[in-house]
Amino acid sequence: MKKLLLACCILLLPFALISNEVDRDKEYVKKFTFAIDTLNNMLQNQSLTEQQQLEIYDRMTKEYTNFDIDSTVKYGHIAINLAHKLKAYETAIYLYADIGVTYCFASEYDSALVYIDRMREIAIKHGNKAGETTAVSLIAVIYAKQGKYHTAIDYFLETLKMAERWELPESGVMALINVSEIYRRLGDPQTAIQYLKQAEEKCNQLEELRWYWRMHHIYNEYAFNYLNSGNLDEALQYALKTENIDIRATGVINRCYTQGILATIYLKRDNYDLALQYAKESYQLANMLKDKNLYAYAGKILSDVYLAQKRYPEAEAEALKVWAADSTNFDESRTVLESIVLANIYMKNIEKAASYFKKYLELNALYSEKSFQTTVSDLAIKYETEKKELRIAALEKDREQYVIISISGLVVLLLALVLLFFRHRLNKQKREMAEQQVKQLEQEKQLIATQAVLDGETAERSRLSRDLHDGLGGMLSVVKLNLKNMKHYAIMDGSDAERFGKAIEMLDQSIGELRRVAHHIMPESLVRYGLKVSLEDFCRAIPGAQFQYFGEDPRLDNRLEVLIYRCAYELVNNAVKHAHATAINIQLMVDNGVVSLAVHDNGAGFDPQTINFGIGLENIRTRISAYNGKMTIHSSPDNGTEVSIEIEPS
Repeated sequence: MKKLLLACCILLLPFALISNEVDRDKEYVKKFTFAIDTLNNMLQNQSLTEQQQLEIYDRMTKEYTNFDIDSTVKYGHIAINLAHKLKAYETAIYLYADIGVTYCFASEYDSALVYIDRMREIAIKHGNKAGETTAVSLIAVIYAKQGKYHTAIDYFLETLKMAERWELPESGVMALINVSEIYRRLGDPQTAIQYLKQAEEKCNQLEELRWYWRMHHIYNEYAFNYLNSGNLDEALQYALKTENIDIRATGVINRCYTQGILATIYLKRDNYDLALQYAKESYQLANMLKDKNLYAYAGKILSDVYLAQKRYPEAEAEALKVWAADSTNFDESRTVLESIVLANIYMKNIEKAASYFKKYLELNALYSEKSFQTTVSDLAIKYETEKKELRIAALEKDREQYVIISISGLVVLLLALVLLFFRHRLNKQKREMAEQQVKQLEQEKQLIATQAVLDGETAERSRLSRDLHDGLGGMLSVVKLNLKNMKHYAIMDGSDAERFGKAIEMLDQSIGELRRVAHHIMPESLVRYGLKVSLEDFCRAIPGAQFQYFGEDPRLDNRLEVLIYRCAYELVNNAVKHAHATAINIQLMVDNGVVSLAVHDNGAGFDPQTINFGIGLENIRTRISAYNGKMTIHSSPDNGTEVSIEIEPS
């Protein structure tokens, strides 16, 4: 399947192998028809996957692009739907581009913008930087083709920034060339050539074949600028450079402009035979692409050549074709009307010449009005700028009268300010040092107090744990033993024996609960084996709790081990009691003396911004502060809670 698609792609190289001696239209139509038939036959294969169908419809869309709106939109939409279904978003992005470009070639600019905007949205959504940059560049092209040059320049400059930011040299080169072309059309060849030089430098740094058609575009723009300034030798030199580049590497649009430039140069040199040859070639290429602007450009040149050869009927016929194709383009239509008027004057069709001359005047008036609106805006900006400059000049004269006095006063003031600044800075440094010392003393005092409290609490817990376990626990065990002995000598009926058994069972439970409480008050495993073992024992006793340990397993400072254990105990207790969690994950990591404890539960959660911390959490925060520790809480309603504690070695 892929080999067949590759064969189709080779067959569809646009206009690449059509020589000057062969009729281009017939040769292209023959190749195009064969390729489309081949693709249609492939679609009849019932075993095609959706991915293979997408590849074929994408290929068909691209073959129709630029000259058949209906077919482009038809196959483009089928391919777009498949691309979205298969999540082939990059393919979808450039399918929108194909449809938009086709509408642009047909001068349906509003429709073109709709598809290019959609292309840009998808590219942004899926992070396709190249697609987003291409979309911005195409928007600029659409505005440029409408003659909205200032807006187009804004978009092209935005393209340049994006290309530099995301390292997309191809987009950067195209933007530079297009900005140069706009400045050339606005009659500013110096600025145009500056941008061309930047584009040429970037192209010369990249020697792949795919850059040659950009270089062709650059040469064309050089030729246009020199042609407009009357330097025919330089213009011819650059135009002939493009002639020597294979059309497969340059593109049909560039070649169309090249042939038109050569036709114009030879026309100005009165070499009408060569001028006619190149004009016809340019006209044939433009007619294939169905681009109205390109068609108007080539048709006007061909009409001018016929005028120079005194073939007035043919000159009028070609000019009328251009006029009929697009009479709304101010730039091209005005010059075409000149050719129609001149041809009819030479043919002595005075009334017809007068009729088109009237249209010429009307179009000139519309063009002047459009230019006037832009000029008024520029004049308003210039007027405001000049007013500001005059105001600045007046203020400058007044300022000069006070310069000497101001400088003298300023020097004195600066000296005073410097002295005050250094004095203030010295006082500030002394104050900051004193405050830092006080703060350090307060922290040391708080640390000593906190550690004393922790030591007292640890000692008290140890004593209480021993008393409960050894004292009260031992007494309860003796009571249990005596009760069992009594049972052997006492005579009891069935109900009394049952109650006596339940009493013994409750006594067992009480002894177990007493031992559990004593263990949690000060676990023996914590004292004997350390933090890891004691937390493992603790988590095994909690339903749904899981304990994970990472890093080293050294014995820590006794105070620190007790502190971490009590923090874990408090956090797990909160998760079970208040959050009603069914799954609790406790993680402890010790690495290079840094101790990290994290407790995550699937409970009810809360909003830390609106809920005040309870006594338990405040106690944790206070205790870990003695070790320069920090506590972080992440929680939201119905999404559980995660509390992280980190203590670094001092």
